[in-house]
Amino acid sequence: MVDAANQIVYLNGNYSALQDTKISVLDRGFLFGDGIYEVIPVYNGHIFHFNRHFTRLENNLRTIQLPLPFDAQQLKDIIKQLLGGEKQESVYVQITRGVARRDHGFPESVNPTVFVMASTVIQGQKHGIACITLEDDRWQHCDIKTIALLPNVLLRQQAHNQNADEAILIRNGFVTEGAASNVFIVIDKQIITTPKSQYILPGVTRDILIELAENSGLQVLQRQFTEQELMNASEIWITSSTKEIVPVIRINDQPVSNGTSGVVWQQINTLFQTHKQTLIQQEND
Repeated sequence: MVDAANQIVYLNGNYSALQDTKISVLDRGFLFGDGIYEVIPVYNGHIFHFNRHFTRLENNLRTIQLPLPFDAQQLKDIIKQLLGGEKQESVYVQITRGVARRDHGFPESVNPTVFVMASTVIQGQKHGIACITLEDDRWQHCDIKTIALLPNVLLRQQAHNQNADEAILIRNGFVTEGAASNVFIVIDKQIITTPKSQYILPGVTRDILIELAENSGLQVLQRQFTEQELMNASEIWITSSTKEIVPVIRINDQPVSNGTSGVVWQQINTLFQTHKQTLIQQEND
């Protein structure tokens, strides 16, 4: 594992030690949260589904009218320079509107600020986690992967304050997503997840899981489901790029089913791990 003192990061065309890397206090990401980020998992040097993550980054930048400052190959080359050869790493990419005089309107002729770093990921939640439900009081564009994450931070902290690992969010009686994850439930052996909308982040791991499940003959329903259905589900999972697929074994201080990871989660996790190894092997061949 690379310590912070020796970690190399990328900022605006330069590679430097993390502790020596600085941005301007006038950067619009610092002043307004005016930017987009992306998180890309890497396994044994293999950048996992890079094209999907790049497409999401590109779409989000287009949504906030921020030009893409590089093409896919250029970003991939930057990432490869930062990898430390760990078994599992996470690449963080952040692009802001750049440095300009503080004003709410978009500045003219300003170069975006591009920051990229890679970090080691330690998986430690496969046995299951505890969650609570909270009201989803975020804004109307949760599908944008903006760096302005204060609402999500506050929701996650509420969960931590109640000795839970994640907050599962409820809007108008229906489950949307987690504070930093997508949510799946199992009812009568059917896998159910909230459909894509402005109220959830279009997770890459979510999409991969749905494809793997459907290709293996498992039934997946993309529909709204209520908090009551969540509480009555035989299985609950959360998914994200860094956590992969994690079973929820307690919800609102009550056990989910028998309080252990379920049979369907075990099937899905096996499919996902096999998929990872297949992609790594294909790249090595």
